[in-house]
Amino acid sequence: MAQCVQSVQEFIQDSFVPLVAALCSEEAERLTRRNNLSFAELVRPFCRLTSEVHMRDPNNQLHIIKNLKIAVNNIITHPPQPGAIRKLLHDVVSVSQPAEGLVANVITAGDYDLNISDRSVKASVPWYSNWKETLMELNTSTFYSATTPWFESYRECFLQSMPASDHEFLNHYVACMLVVSSSEPDPVEQFLKLSQEQHRIQHSSEYSYPKWFIPNTLKYYVLLHDVSTGEEQRADSIYEEMKQRYGTQGCYLLKINSRVSNRGADEQIPDPWSQYLQKNTIQNQDSYEDYTVSNKNTDHLISDGIDSEMKDGLSNNFKTHPLQLDHPSGSLDSADYMKASTSLQDSKKSNSGTPHGACLTLTDHDRIRQFIQEFTFRGLLPHIEKTIRQLNDQLISRKGLSRSLFSATKKWFSGSKVPEKSINELKNTSGLLYPPEAPELQIRKMADLCFLVQHYELAYSCYHTAKKDFLNDQAMLYAAGALEMAAVSAFLQPGAPRPYPAHYMETAIQTYRDICKNMVLAERCVLLSAEILKSQSKYSEAAALLIRLTSEDSDLRSALLLEQAAHCFINMKSPMVRKFAFHMILAGHRFSKAGQKKHALRCYCQAMQVYKGKGWSLAEDHINFTIGRQSFTLRQLDNAVSAFRHILINDSKQPPAQQGAFLREYLYVYKNATQLSPDGPLPQLPLPYINSSATRVFFGHDRRPAEGEKQAATHVSLDQEYDSESSQQWKELEEQVVSVINKGTTPSNFQPTQFCLNRYSDNSKFPLAVIEEPITVEVSFRNPLKVPLLLTDLSLLWKFQPKDFSAKHDGETKEQGTCDEDMVGTEAIAEFLINSEETKVARLKLFPHQTGELHILGVVYNLGSVQGAVSLDGIDPSIGLQTGKFVSNGLSVRGRQDLEIQGPRLNNTKEEKTSIKYGPDRRLDPIITEEMPLLEVFFINFPTGLLCGEIRKAYVEFVNVSKCPLTALKVVSKHPEFFTFGGNTAALTPLSPSASENCSAYKTVVTDPTSVRTALLSSASSADFGLGTGGSPEVIQVPLPDAVLLPGASVQLPMWLRGPDEEGVHEINFLFYYESIKKHSKMCHRVLRHTAVICTSRSLHIRATVCRSNALGDEEGRGDNMLLFVDVENINTSETGVKEFHIVQVSSNSKHWKLQKSVNISGDKDTKLASRERAKLCFKAVRCKNSEENYTFADIVFGNEQIISSASPCADFFFQSLSSEFKRTHVQSHTHASQRAVKQSFDETVRLIQKCSEVDLNIVVLWKAYVVEDSKQLILEGQHHVTLNTVGKEAFSFPQKQGFKKILGNSDWEDLEQELPETVLLKFFRPENTPVPARPTPEQLSNLIKTSLHYPESFNHSFHQKSLCLVPVTLLLSNCSQAVVDVMIDLRHKPTSSEALEIHGSFTWLGQTQYKLQLKGQEVYSLQLKACFVHTGVYNLGTPRVFAKLVDQVTLFETSQQNSMPALIIINNI
Repeated sequence: MAQCVQSVQEFIQDSFVPLVAALCSEEAERLTRRNNLSFAELVRPFCRLTSEVHMRDPNNQLHIIKNLKIAVNNIITHPPQPGAIRKLLHDVVSVSQPAEGLVANVITAGDYDLNISDRSVKASVPWYSNWKETLMELNTSTFYSATTPWFESYRECFLQSMPASDHEFLNHYVACMLVVSSSEPDPVEQFLKLSQEQHRIQHSSEYSYPKWFIPNTLKYYVLLHDVSTGEEQRADSIYEEMKQRYGTQGCYLLKINSRVSNRGADEQIPDPWSQYLQKNTIQNQDSYEDYTVSNKNTDHLISDGIDSEMKDGLSNNFKTHPLQLDHPSGSLDSADYMKASTSLQDSKKSNSGTPHGACLTLTDHDRIRQFIQEFTFRGLLPHIEKTIRQLNDQLISRKGLSRSLFSATKKWFSGSKVPEKSINELKNTSGLLYPPEAPELQIRKMADLCFLVQHYELAYSCYHTAKKDFLNDQAMLYAAGALEMAAVSAFLQPGAPRPYPAHYMETAIQTYRDICKNMVLAERCVLLSAEILKSQSKYSEAAALLIRLTSEDSDLRSALLLEQAAHCFINMKSPMVRKFAFHMILAGHRFSKAGQKKHALRCYCQAMQVYKGKGWSLAEDHINFTIGRQSFTLRQLDNAVSAFRHILINDSKQPPAQQGAFLREYLYVYKNATQLSPDGPLPQLPLPYINSSATRVFFGHDRRPAEGEKQAATHVSLDQEYDSESSQQWKELEEQVVSVINKGTTPSNFQPTQFCLNRYSDNSKFPLAVIEEPITVEVSFRNPLKVPLLLTDLSLLWKFQPKDFSAKHDGETKEQGTCDEDMVGTEAIAEFLINSEETKVARLKLFPHQTGELHILGVVYNLGSVQGAVSLDGIDPSIGLQTGKFVSNGLSVRGRQDLEIQGPRLNNTKEEKTSIKYGPDRRLDPIITEEMPLLEVFFINFPTGLLCGEIRKAYVEFVNVSKCPLTALKVVSKHPEFFTFGGNTAALTPLSPSASENCSAYKTVVTDPTSVRTALLSSASSADFGLGTGGSPEVIQVPLPDAVLLPGASVQLPMWLRGPDEEGVHEINFLFYYESIKKHSKMCHRVLRHTAVICTSRSLHIRATVCRSNALGDEEGRGDNMLLFVDVENINTSETGVKEFHIVQVSSNSKHWKLQKSVNISGDKDTKLASRERAKLCFKAVRCKNSEENYTFADIVFGNEQIISSASPCADFFFQSLSSEFKRTHVQSHTHASQRAVKQSFDETVRLIQKCSEVDLNIVVLWKAYVVEDSKQLILEGQHHVTLNTVGKEAFSFPQKQGFKKILGNSDWEDLEQELPETVLLKFFRPENTPVPARPTPEQLSNLIKTSLHYPESFNHSFHQKSLCLVPVTLLLSNCSQAVVDVMIDLRHKPTSSEALEIHGSFTWLGQTQYKLQLKGQEVYSLQLKACFVHTGVYNLGTPRVFAKLVDQVTLFETSQQNSMPALIIINNI
């Protein structure tokens, strides 16, 4: 149970006090009414004795009475009605509420922080072993207090309002005060009348109420004297007469009203009455609809029915009982309680405004106190003592017992005890009545008197004796009463000679309840016993007792007892917190049924402390729902909204129908709450959930969809998923183009353009948005409920600060607080339905009309539910609900939710790593900048599939959709070899040809049939195609006419595309960069993105080799010519519908070499390749004569149309492939730069030797493919590039490894890969300070000199005539390098192997065996030799050994120059 203000002993003593009746004359009542008090009310504050009182027991032993209190009441002649008592108790509880801001103790028990009562309670060893024994510091709670004053008030009022009964005498009157005023004409006569009236009330059969203790009631005569108006001498003389008539012990002169009315008003006299009168202000009301209630004594049931308007005749003095109902209704339900005509607040005000004791001084207070003491000492206690003796003597004489009952008790207790019968064995004889003079009742009467004067030992003996007698007679009502008081007496005995007999109380309660059907007496038993058990720390037994008495007949009683039981559970040594909470819920429910809404709310709130956050969601929902309902009833709308909000925001496990009910209830309460303050700020709504971090912000217009052949640039849209790798690529492309624009450096204030901001993007800087361009905010909503939510009029909430960024002084701009549509236009979504448990995004737009700083704060909307949203027969309610077709149930509330995004956690500095700090996230705070141009790009006839190397012509349309011109349009891509806009001059860019077979993308010329397979020459500079200017090859200038695109203007430009060399799907990113003509401070440029997806399939694979020709002289007499072998294989699979490829032209382009003619190996003019066929082509190449500035293009045509390879697009793609090839080789060679030779001359020598074996020749193979598609034949065209760098080394049309993989197929390639070594040993080394110079390889050294033998193939000689055959042989030596070379020819070389001798035979060179020559750069030298043969046969003349070294060099580089092939001669005999 909760803590009480009184101790249990004080509580019981004050519950049972001697009752004294007061009977006043009309004049006496008038005197007291001057103080707004009746006589009983006047003396009430002074009824507790301040000193000890002594009396003697029947054995003449001195007995001390401490802290005695008496109760003085006006006589009421009608018993109260049960219905009125219920009403009184209801109001007592209702008016007693916990004080606001009451300080209570807090206990932490495990996970629970409970505002708990007891000062000494500790949470120890509860049902969880990990609870800590902790008493927390004091905390403030609105809902919980350490005490329960409403229970104490109820208990006090209940005990005082109990009607007197015949089976006990505790609330019977012991004495009667007769009060007469000294101002009356004949006070003595008046005393006589009052005495007779009292006798009539007590002994006449006319009155059955009130009850009197003994027939000979003590009469005490009081003369009331008004000091301010009365004559004191007369009063004294009357008092003297009274003393003579009634004795000094039986009368008293009480002087009051000493205060003169005109005395200083500022004099403060204490008002001891207010606490008694205001304590239960309910009883001061006289204006109930159905009954009147007068003042009630705090310590006992009283009523004062006498007022100043009493009529003559004493019979009228006794009004009906204040709890008397005018109509005979037996009960009041909670509905009747709510109909009281006057509110409690009004009664409090009227009562507190009335001064009490206005005519009394402090001396009068002392006089009243003295009067009560005199009455008790001289009148009441001697009378009680005398009565006890008389009763004791009567009992002894009747029972024939020894001297006194008191001394006989030892016998009764020491002897053998007769076993008591169980309650079930007893007959139902509760209806037995004893006559008033029955000895059993005399024992009970004596026991009650002893109990009232605190003689608990004697009282216990009498109760015990009476109990036996009653049980023997089976008078169960009497027996239960004796058992009840015996138990209380045993407990109250000083020194506790015996334990508290709780079983007595158990039997008494069971008897009252089950046999006597008297719940009022049973309740009194429970209240007393529970308090006693609580004082003995037997909380469990007390709780069980309290719970047992809860029943359906009284909700108020059940609620109070359940609440006290809950307190018992929490006050146990091991607090049972969950039982506490459960019983508080039960109490709250019963309070609610009893109409005690505030107490019900308080109970639920207390229980919520336990259930909150423990995962018991259904319990939490029930409590929150009830709290919401009760709060709403009490018009605590904020609390109601908060409670319903909790039901909705927790992950509810309720069925859909229940959730729908909760939602409707919430909306209804919320609507009521908002109507109270319609002009207040918009409140925060709990639904739907918003995932703030998933908010995305998009700047710009939505992308236009494709129209026919027109395809808009993909750019960026909210439908695209974020890809960090792709995002990084776009950033790098933008940095690259900005760096080129700024001459190789990126500006420090460069901020990459971000069109879409999300949780992964860098949001640390304020994003830039452009005026008059929409800002789209995508908000992610989640509906946690199983019922749909309907949001209407959904829009963004924002704040805007206008600023003029073009002005020089930004600081002078003033912030405007008004936010209207002129600054920022807001788009609203009329209806937005979120189905049950659905996550859905809403895209909301803003249109800024001014420059400045915009802050997007959140969203504002009406929250409602959909009518008929609960599913029936298992059908999902969301089916069939289309936008605009669903019907709201008419209940919606306006509110907002803020978008609060937490930035990324900082983790850079040591301080940030050791603490938790978050950076800013500014995606919702864009800066609106000045007007900028806006570009849209459309692609016309843009292919999605190409063959590798295929050339296709498309068109690009550039449109400026803004109001200001754009310039400096560039495009940047990681794959510049994929596309071209044509050359820099119009002459190089072909028009649509008219003479071609089909609409070719190339510039073509019809050729003369005689010139087939002979080179047609042209030249071009790399500068014409955007290369060689020092810029980045990836950044391409878009050739806009006049370099400006005006507002609203559009321009179409041709764009040639070439399929990438590698098959597969390729994503090619284009970034279009452009600027405004007018420079802005915030935004310097804009970009537009486009991603083209091209699927390429296999076409041709080309490999080429170049080798030196044996024929030293060409047609022009020069010694430098080479043979070029080209292998072309069709690796296309027939799935793509390609029938065959035609090689239409092979072109070379180089600064040093050119193709001269085609060497027709097969003799077949046509070069058609079906699937998996291969062709071998051979060409002769010679050196160019032109300067090194331009590239020479030589075209060898196989058809009747020449494709001009030096024009766009052929030359474009060639130069682009050249630059990408150069980039790749340059990266590789750059790593070896540190290992170059230290000596410059040494380097030059090496370079000269290396150049001999180098060849700078590029081949372009142009082809046509015949494709059958949809029963139509299409002709595709394309080109492949091969770069030849080294003599004798094979080159491919695309990187070797991938090339083999494509040719062999995946399975063969995997087999090949497995044969390769799996691991390569990594070597870590430090480069030396003097790196070793790179030596030329033997292969490179052997290419310094090219040799050629000229001789007849066969020689006829007559060996019969001359035995020696001499053949002249010419040895041609050609210096391949640019340097002077020393050459030595050694003819002494003999074949070492016997095999060579057998096959070729032996011969001898005649003349010098060694020659030493010096050849200048590129010089050809002819040396005449003679060979001598002695037999016929076939001989190899390729035996001379040639050594070469550079002039001025040591013999380090001297090496043998090998012949390319054997020189065979046939010697015939004739």
